[in-house]
Amino acid sequence: MTELMTQGFLFPNEIEVHWSLMIVLYPYITGLVAGAFIVSSLYHVFGRTELKPVARFSLVAAFSFLLFACTPLLFHLGHPERAFNIMFTPKFTSAMSGFGYIYSFYLLLVLCEIWFVFRPTIIAKAREGHGLAKAFYWVLALGSMDDSAEARALDHRVTTVLAAIGIPSACVLHGYVGFLFGSLKSNPWWSTPLMPVIFLMSAIVSGIAILIVGYFIVMKVRGTEPDEACLKSLYAYLWGFFIIDLTLELLELLTMVYEGEESWSIIAWLLSDKLWFSYTTVQMLICSGIPLVLLGLVTLKKMDPLLRNRLGLISSALILLQVFAMRWNVVIGGQLFSKSLRGLTSYAPSFLGREGILMAAILFTMPFVVMYVFNMILPLWHDDQPETNQA
Repeated sequence: MTELMTQGFLFPNEIEVHWSLMIVLYPYITGLVAGAFIVSSLYHVFGRTELKPVARFSLVAAFSFLLFACTPLLFHLGHPERAFNIMFTPKFTSAMSGFGYIYSFYLLLVLCEIWFVFRPTIIAKAREGHGLAKAFYWVLALGSMDDSAEARALDHRVTTVLAAIGIPSACVLHGYVGFLFGSLKSNPWWSTPLMPVIFLMSAIVSGIAILIVGYFIVMKVRGTEPDEACLKSLYAYLWGFFIIDLTLELLELLTMVYEGEESWSIIAWLLSDKLWFSYTTVQMLICSGIPLVLLGLVTLKKMDPLLRNRLGLISSALILLQVFAMRWNVVIGGQLFSKSLRGLTSYAPSFLGREGILMAAILFTMPFVVMYVFNMILPLWHDDQPETNQA
């Protein structure tokens, strides 16, 4: 057991933090889903052809993270089997159960889009394969082996429609997470109308950043050079969305300072004490200030591609840490002060256990394992593989 350090007056039930590291990881993984899907949609819906090298990768990344978006919640629950009750006994006015409906719809949508995008590849694999491999890919193709020009054009139209529907769905998926916190009127650190928008923008930012880091790693492993036009576009999108995200975060804090309500005294104490390192130092100074400057240089200034990519990679890694710190400061920070607004408690996650650091690290690596296995079945990076025609 970790010894808790308390200051001031707290009720006994406020000393222990109930929403732990797993509840921090939950919105973080969910945000990566939304951000990765947005990049895929920029190519499929808006015709940003420079993003073609990462279009499939981003779609599969969104699907892989989506598979594990609920896992931290299940590990947090004492009886995870009860999670299915929201589907068996639906309550449409419940904000908590709303995630089950949104998640199920979005998972089905992304799965359908992946099938249409990879259908030509599946058909080619079925025709080339023998025995069980041939039967496997035939079943994966649902017995539809038509890859004519007309069929591919139809696949492209369906993909475009699914991606267009997926954009607002992705926004709702992660905006909903922010809504859960923003709607809790009893907590002044959470209860703000900007919370859903901040969660959404940070989700887009983290999704783009994880794609940049992942793209670099894959190209390094494959021994090929990354596409410069694709990276420059990703840097520009990342910088633009990050400016909006950081502006909203600062506006939220400025509003609290300007209003100066009675809760501000405890929040100011929280920021200057328990969250001084994670919020002021990590989230705002290091992981916001440095990427903001570096991405500005990368986007606006002409420089050597090697230097640009190094600065872009550093910025992306820092932004991933910034978004995680933001999730930590919101989820954990909102539980560190008392309802009486007169005391603070502390929280330090354990290393082992169902909700420890080790388990969180394992859960976070599982989507990458899924992407690796997916790439073994349906290659993501072969330039000669058939692809649905794009407009």
